[in-house]
Amino acid sequence: MSITILQRSPQGMRSIKLKNRYLYGFLALLLLTLSFAGAAGYYFSLYQSKAVNIQQVTIDNWNREVSMQWKSLELAKSTSQQQLNALTAKLGMLQAHVRRLDAAGERIVSIAGLDAKEFNFEQDPAIGGPEQLIDDDVSQVNSTHSLFASLDNIDSQLNSREQQMTMLESLLMDKHMGVERYISGRPIHKGWLSSYYGERNDPFTGKPDWHDGVDFAGKEGADVLATAAGVVSWVGHRSGYGLLIEINHGDGLVTRYGHNQSALIKKGDVISKGQVISKMGNSGRSTGAHVHYEVLKNGRSINPLTYINRRAKS
Repeated sequence: MSITILQRSPQGMRSIKLKNRYLYGFLALLLLTLSFAGAAGYYFSLYQSKAVNIQQVTIDNWNREVSMQWKSLELAKSTSQQQLNALTAKLGMLQAHVRRLDAAGERIVSIAGLDAKEFNFEQDPAIGGPEQLIDDDVSQVNSTHSLFASLDNIDSQLNSREQQMTMLESLLMDKHMGVERYISGRPIHKGWLSSYYGERNDPFTGKPDWHDGVDFAGKEGADVLATAAGVVSWVGHRSGYGLLIEINHGDGLVTRYGHNQSALIKKGDVISKGQVISKMGNSGRSTGAHVHYEVLKNGRSINPLTYINRRAKS
């Protein structure tokens, strides 16, 4: 097989014959070129498809990330708002608590008869410090700053009220202890004064004798009362006194209660005014149920009637 190619030339028509080997080579080259072009087109389209898929996956991932970020932001906003609401409610409760403290403090000051100017619960505590300038950008978060500033103010007010209440409690305690330690009244509920302080005839010998206290006769087993607050310094039997109780009231003052049937307190106990400390008895050198009552000042007995007859402090 051969192919004749006609070519026009100045000399006329020319014919070129291609032999079989050239023809086969040309066809092989043509097929190879077409195959290469097809393969290149296929791989190019495949590359483009993969690139498009990668871009789509990337975009989808970005969209999911943005959606998650929005959800996180909404959750943070919701949580922050809930926290702000809780803080606002707490602030209201604290403010109400401060107002109740103020009202209670004013009533206590009034009842106790203290100086209202010294314990003025309506005034804010005296505080101060250098002013700190705030940039305009920072001032945009006024609501949050205002809330925390209010909380700080409430905290300061509570600290001030706590200090005032502590001082008030201390003063009231001192005043109360002063009232409690004020010796007054009788050491019994019921009974009669059967023997006075000073010279008298001894009930056993009939001879003149000195009596360091007063005697209150009554029913055996009746209550014996402390005439003032203090600390028990003695509980036990002592010659002539029988079962004796001593209470130290400070400032050199001591009271004694003798001839008891039984003691209801022990040494070292802190006793309040009017507390039942023993039961009336007939122990020791005694002719019947009674309580021997003494008051000592710096170790020396003094007339108890001075304390028995005076009014209790209020």
